[in-house]
Amino acid sequence: MRDALIAAAFELFLERGFEQTTIDDIVALAGVGRRSFFRYFPSKEDVVFPDHERCLAEMTAFLQTGGDEEPVARVCDAARLVMRMYADNPSFSVQRYRLTKSVPGLRNHELSVVWRYERTLADYLRRRFAGWSEGTLRADVIAASVVAAHNHALRSWLRSGGQGDVAARMDPVLDYVQSAWGPAAEAQGAGGREAEDVVVLVAKRRTPMWRVVRGIETALEES
Repeated sequence: MRDALIAAAFELFLERGFEQTTIDDIVALAGVGRRSFFRYFPSKEDVVFPDHERCLAEMTAFLQTGGDEEPVARVCDAARLVMRMYADNPSFSVQRYRLTKSVPGLRNHELSVVWRYERTLADYLRRRFAGWSEGTLRADVIAASVVAAHNHALRSWLRSGGQGDVAARMDPVLDYVQSAWGPAAEAQGAGGREAEDVVVLVAKRRTPMWRVVRGIETALEES
């Protein structure tokens, strides 16, 4: 029944337009009652995004079982769950993308869904970076980076009409996030910082200051 409602809704959306289609139109074409519609979907907008609640639940469970895996790699893998949801039904995903682009209300609804994914990733990272200096900021920035990279690759694939392997588009952009925020970046940053020079100069109390300064300069030149 759920699939029948989705199919009926999209048939009418494509034929009449989203705004011109009512819930009564959808249930009539699907051959069910209004009560059946609301059993599955809280609103007409939700029928356009039928799998996001399930995907959010899967992402949450995936992150909760992450153990000690490197956190940036874990959130990148969590983002791939969303990618696979789209890839499982390319034609439906492309139809939804084109419909969403043309209806401002659906774009707003989609943004609210994307925000929930981002908060799910950020909440996980905040727990993993608890106790870090600026751990909350780091978590929020990484989560936003993952979502931005994921959406960049996904939209490129959708604009192509769902042609080719979406994973081939997704892997490089998520690898980019890992290279920017993962352990390799931390190690590179630490290794790239020059060690501070420490000079110890032993001098008598009455040594003129110019001699002290000259002694420090000489030591730095020799080092």
